[in-house]
Amino acid sequence: MRQEKNEAGGNGAAGADEASAGSAQDARLRRSSVFLVDEALGFLFPAALRAAADVGVADHLGNGPATPAELAAVTGTHAQSLHRVLRLLATRGVVAEDEDGRFTLTDAGQALRSDVPYSARTAVQMLTDRTMWRPAGELSRCLTDGTTAFDAIFGMPFFEHFAQDERTAAVFHVGMAAMSDPENAPIAAVCELPGTGTVVDVGGGHGGLLAEVLRRNPGLEGVLYDRAHVLAGHRLDADKELAGRWSLAEGDFFTAVPPGDAYLLKRITHDWDDDACATILGHCRRALRPGGRVLVLDAVVPRGNGPHQSKALDLMMMASLTGRERTETDFAQLFSAAGLRLSRILPTPTVLSVVEAVAA
Repeated sequence: MRQEKNEAGGNGAAGADEASAGSAQDARLRRSSVFLVDEALGFLFPAALRAAADVGVADHLGNGPATPAELAAVTGTHAQSLHRVLRLLATRGVVAEDEDGRFTLTDAGQALRSDVPYSARTAVQMLTDRTMWRPAGELSRCLTDGTTAFDAIFGMPFFEHFAQDERTAAVFHVGMAAMSDPENAPIAAVCELPGTGTVVDVGGGHGGLLAEVLRRNPGLEGVLYDRAHVLAGHRLDADKELAGRWSLAEGDFFTAVPPGDAYLLKRITHDWDDDACATILGHCRRALRPGGRVLVLDAVVPRGNGPHQSKALDLMMMASLTGRERTETDFAQLFSAAGLRLSRILPTPTVLSVVEAVAA
């Protein structure tokens, strides 16, 4: 009888342990479910951020706190709907709502204004434009087909679409300039360039980076190299102190690049696959003067599970373009294919690094 009692007691303890383990597993799965649902709702924050950017609400908050009704009156929007958008933005610290229902633009939200230096408004509009948004929504297509989702949605590759759609092209180039402006000075400070000679900004857009480089290196002359429609919006003539030290060169970096002592390629290689990058870098290698260097300014994907903007940008590239963000090993292989050698990687205060190459 005693043995039976012990066995019964043992089975009871085992049953309790199993129930406890099952309860713990149940709790973990519940937490996981709640977490994943919350993460899936995360896409609504950039949607709200874009809506606020589109109607220019931040410009009016620059004058001080205001109620949704007051803001709706000056932005031509629906007060209750505007309040709901601002309420979500307040959860991420872009705005703050006080006890009287008035909203204030926080320090973190100041760059949503269009009337401040380093305004991010057009960058937000570019990053959430339909050309980025729609392909991201069909990312699973990239997994099953191994190709960008953009072509199937818009009927042509990314840059071909831009060439045919002036609205999209304007959104992209203006937005990219806004995204780049806060980065240019700290990146230029890290770039080590020759004291004299010519630096060529390949695919340099409106010239913001080149201007910063020339300011910091008075012995250099610069060439802004890009397509004609992009060069039309350049800003190099805005700084009179740079007069006579720069020139524009129209062309296609898949065909050739102007000769130079140093090349800058900011956010260029991540747009293209390895073969296309090898072509671009190969042109730089052939045009590079003796002792020169090629500076690729792109994000370098770090090892490990930690957050890094490059990992998000990489999925944007996968969805809309043929390129990708690369690791140090990827860059070394890319340079080798173009007759170059990775010499060093210099971190900057931004998400981008200076990935430097010399002739192999």
